Amino acid sequence: MPLSAPYPARTLTLVLVTATLLGCGETAQLQREAGYGPTPTLPAPHKTLLPTVNVAPAVGWPEAGKPIAAPGTQVQAFARDLDHPRWLYVLPNGDVLVAESNAPKRDFPGIKGWIAGLFMKKAGAGVPSADRITLLRDADGDGVAETRTLFAEHLHSPFGMALVGEDFYVANADALVRFTYRPGATRLEGQGTKVTDLPAGINHHWTKNVIASRDGQKLYLTVGSNSNVGENGLDIEQGRAAIWELDRASGQKRLFATGLRNPNGLDWEPTTGKLWTVVNERDEIGSDLVPDYATSVQDGGFYGWPYSYWGQHLDSRVQPPRPDLVAKALTPDYALGSHTASLGLAFARADTRLPEAFHQGLFIGQHGSWNRDPKSGYKVIFVPFRDGKPSGPPRDLLTGFLNAKEEAQGRPVGVVNDGRGGLLVADDVGNTIWRVSAPPR
Repeated sequence: MPLSAPYPARTLTLVLVTATLLGCGETAQLQREAGYGPTPTLPAPHKTLLPTVNVAPAVGWPEAGKPIAAPGTQVQAFARDLDHPRWLYVLPNGDVLVAESNAPKRDFPGIKGWIAGLFMKKAGAGVPSADRITLLRDADGDGVAETRTLFAEHLHSPFGMALVGEDFYVANADALVRFTYRPGATRLEGQGTKVTDLPAGINHHWTKNVIASRDGQKLYLTVGSNSNVGENGLDIEQGRAAIWELDRASGQKRLFATGLRNPNGLDWEPTTGKLWTVVNERDEIGSDLVPDYATSVQDGGFYGWPYSYWGQHLDSRVQPPRPDLVAKALTPDYALGSHTASLGLAFARADTRLPEAFHQGLFIGQHGSWNRDPKSGYKVIFVPFRDGKPSGPPRDLLTGFLNAKEEAQGRPVGVVNDGRGGLLVADDVGNTIWRVSAPPR
């Protein structure tokens, strides 16, 4: 479509899809909204004088409350009473690490800062960052952690974690740091060594993630944008909205992929070996624009932000335009619904014990919308794969994070395979890590 062409007017529909959970004989009803799949329906942009603000107030779980698990699965609390658990990492011995973390202190000036603070508090994010990583150990394998240990403290809004040999990496909001880890250790010693600085500042998007290559020679780091669509000036976006590649031996780094507004989860697709990420897209041009997405990441690829979205759909708010960049913008692989705030990403592993319908594909934690009416996200979904590519509509794995009043009892973030056949989900509003597993036979 030419860059100057008008957006086609399309009628959005809600399609109810009945999906059979293969291998367990159960049937799940899935509601497919516009903005899902490899070819999502994209309406014309609709910008209003004031943005739609429809965040679910954070209330937490009632006593004995928990999410609703898909048929053929069950959910239980792996650990409770945490302090804003955001991200998860499982060590080779089965110990589970959780980054208890929140945004650094914001320095938005004036009325903008006041509005941002009010919004964050309502969403459950307006609490100081614990700035620590906690180790949880389930020694008897019953799906509940019996012990917890302070693994690392005095960090700076930590998020991503990666272990390569005895080098343990933590992606803080402003830098990647390295510690020495001894197998079986329950605490890291020292303050860590800074490996490289990461773009920080105002931190419109503060989370930084890290994953190691299969051979351990490279690290890949996510850095989100410092704005919605560059409205604060593109000078402060240098090195942001991108995935960086860092060579462990030399310490040199380079931009691996760009134009990714806010990439978060990272994982390697088991069949093709490709790196995949999940990305939060832009706001304020309509409840059904722009879909968040999961995509394989091409070396040197440009994915549009801020000049275009979903490939070459021009965003006219960005001035001056860059038709040269828009012309080469890559179309993502799979849309995850508009404003769902998809954050966590983990491919199913060969050792999963969940029903067959969840054996090949991608688990995604959707933190939930703020700029959409009706609300979207607030659940954990599964995107089935075949031959290394998405192969069908998403399936709900965990729901029920919103109560009948549309208040947030919880909000899922990081997801990770636990190495025992189950899936762990970090819930930063419920201050809980949930474990999804197959019921005992």
